[in-house]
Amino acid sequence: MAEGSDEDRTEPASGRRLQQAREEGQVPQSRELSTFLVTMTGVLFLWLLGGWMGERLLGLLRRGFAFDRSMAFEPTPMVMVEYVQTLFSGALLTLMPLFGALMVAAVASPLALGGFLFAPAVLGLKLDRLNPLQGIKRMFSLHGLAEMLKAVMKASLIGGVGAMVLWRHREHLFDFLREPLEVAIGDFSGTVIWIALLIVSSLGLLALFDVPFQLWQYHKNLRMSKEEVKREFKEQEGDPQLKGRIRSMQREMARRRMMAEVPKADVVVTNPAHFSVALRYDAPKMAAPIVVAKGRGELALKIREVALENAVPLLEAPPLARALYAHCELQQAIPTALFSAVAEAMAWVYQLNEAMASGVEPPTPPAELPVPAELDPGPPPEE
Repeated sequence: MAEGSDEDRTEPASGRRLQQAREEGQVPQSRELSTFLVTMTGVLFLWLLGGWMGERLLGLLRRGFAFDRSMAFEPTPMVMVEYVQTLFSGALLTLMPLFGALMVAAVASPLALGGFLFAPAVLGLKLDRLNPLQGIKRMFSLHGLAEMLKAVMKASLIGGVGAMVLWRHREHLFDFLREPLEVAIGDFSGTVIWIALLIVSSLGLLALFDVPFQLWQYHKNLRMSKEEVKREFKEQEGDPQLKGRIRSMQREMARRRMMAEVPKADVVVTNPAHFSVALRYDAPKMAAPIVVAKGRGELALKIREVALENAVPLLEAPPLARALYAHCELQQAIPTALFSAVAEAMAWVYQLNEAMASGVEPPTPPAELPVPAELDPGPPPEE
């Protein structure tokens, strides 16, 4: 997966690189750990349950050679077949715990290092794996040399430990020749299990060194160059120009949705040209008036224009317009501190609507609304 030379790849693998490696089936693995767990599980299982398994298998063997004479002369051969099936099933059930324990140990090793992994991409056909030149290259690579050295060390260690243990027990091994058969078999089995435990323990030493080495090599192979880190960051963050265009389109869509709400407003409070805030209040459905549109500068003028086109009343109240613009969000209720000021504005709107409906002189707009001084940010610098 990594690109560039080892000298260029000085940065640790990112989370995305590690995830891509897992999706491609690349996880840290240790053959030495797998060998140790499987072998140690088998030896311990035989040590703990070997006697029970041996007795059951010995009993099945005796039954196999001690069947009734009448069975041999049965006219149907199925009797013998069923008898053999019974013996085979008994042997399989006896060995099943051992097979199950070995299977669990075989699965536990990769889970301990790489966790659970399901990578369908690994099942695909890759022709480069069938290339003999690539295989020869891997054999004579640094990794191949390291694997060969590990194999030599493993053989030397196991052979050395085995030879040492056998030499120390040489007199005891010759004593088996003078013991009764049944006693010698039991004594010999215990000695073999003890020697196997010592030999397998030596495999644990190899696994103890191999696991950190495999983890280090795994992360080393996935290291990235500075250029790869920058490229990945750009891919994750996206093209700044494209992101700018997306944000611009999102703002334009939000603006269009907001402008579509202006004709539904009850009143537009203005400053008179710097700020425009459209309010709507539906008493049965709303606990307080909400802001359906707001804008500053050109957008404020556009809101005024749409309001005039749809006969929405305009109320020139600079402090209230500035306070609503600064402290209210779209589709949100106005703050409690502005209830009194907005209530007077809405009362004027209702009086205006009644006057227009009856054809009488419209009411005078409220001159000073009770806007708290701490909510009024003041006029903009250009005003």
